[in-house]
Amino acid sequence: MDLTTVADDLVVIHDGPHVHRYEDLTPGTNYRFGAIEVRTLERPAGELLCRLATVNDVHFGEVEAGRVADHREGPIQTSAPGEAPYPEIMNRAAVAEMAAAGIDAVIVKGDLSADGTPEQWAAFEACYRHAFPGRLWVVRGNHDAYQGQDRYAGDQRIEFPGVVVALVDTVVPTASGGRFRTEQADWLDDLAHHADAPVMVMGHHQNWTGPDASGHRSEGYFGINPDDSERLAGVMARRRRIVAYTAGHTHRHRVRWSPMTAGVPSIEVGCVKDFPGTWAEYRVYETGITQVVHRISDAAALAWSERCRHLYADFGVDYEHYALGSLDDRCFNIALR
Repeated sequence: MDLTTVADDLVVIHDGPHVHRYEDLTPGTNYRFGAIEVRTLERPAGELLCRLATVNDVHFGEVEAGRVADHREGPIQTSAPGEAPYPEIMNRAAVAEMAAAGIDAVIVKGDLSADGTPEQWAAFEACYRHAFPGRLWVVRGNHDAYQGQDRYAGDQRIEFPGVVVALVDTVVPTASGGRFRTEQADWLDDLAHHADAPVMVMGHHQNWTGPDASGHRSEGYFGINPDDSERLAGVMARRRRIVAYTAGHTHRHRVRWSPMTAGVPSIEVGCVKDFPGTWAEYRVYETGITQVVHRISDAAALAWSERCRHLYADFGVDYEHYALGSLDDRCFNIALR
C-alpha cells in the first residue's frame, strides 16, 4: 500500500490496482485513513494564479522496460501479445488525467522517444499536441539526440500567471550526460534579472549538487557535469527570482536542498513509462508554489506499472523505492525568495 499523493486538499493511496482518493480536505490538517496517518500540505497564502503540469521520460517507441544494454538480466518487461505498446498505454492515461484536471499548460522535459525516429516523434505529437493545443511546451532529452538530431532543441522563456518557466536544453548530442553552457548561463542570468515573477528552471538532466562525503567530484556524472552544474548553481544562488530547478532523466522522485544552490531545490520527477508512472503538478500561488506528484491511475496503466516495480532487481537495484522516493520527495511547498 503506497501513500502516493498528498496535497493541501487531496490524499491518494494506491493498494495494488485499487485507488483510494480523498478530496476536498482541509490544508495543514492531520487525517487517518485506515492504518495510514497523514497531514495535508499547508496552502500558500494568496490567490491561486495557475496550475502547470510536467512529464518526462515518456519514451514512445520503447519495447523493453528494464533492459540494460545487451544484458539478459532484468527482469525485463514487455507488452503482452495483443496489448497496446506500454508507452502508449501510460502516456494516453497521463494525458487524459492532466486534461481532466484542467491544467493550464503541460511542459515535457525530454526523452519523448526511445531513439529519436520520426515515427516515435509523430506518436508523441499525436498523443500530446492534439490534447493540449497552444498549451504544450517541449524540450529534448538524450534519447532524442543519440544520432545527433536537433529537433526540440534550444532554450525557451515561457510566461504564465505568477511564474516564468525557463526551459533549458541540457542535451549533449550522441551522449547520455548533460551540459549547461556559458551562453545558457548568461541567458538565464539575464532572464532572472529582468523577471517580474518567480522563475522555475526546467530541463531534462538533473544537476550535480556537490561532492559526496569523501569529496568525490563525480566527473563522469550521469546528469549535468560538475563544472556546468556549478555554473547553473551560480546563477541560481545569485538570482533570487529563481525558486527551483526541476528535471527528469533519472526515472526517480527526489528533491535535494543543497548549499551549492543557496537552498534552491533541485527536483527530479519520475518517468511516465513504468513504475510508478507519474506526472507532476505545480500549483502557483501569490506566495509560493506547491509540487504535487500524481500516480497515473487508469486501470490499464496501473496494471502495467505494477509489473515494473522490480525492474533491475538482477542488478541489485531496489527500483521500487528508488523510483517512488519518499512522500517528501514528491509533494512539498516551494518558498519564494
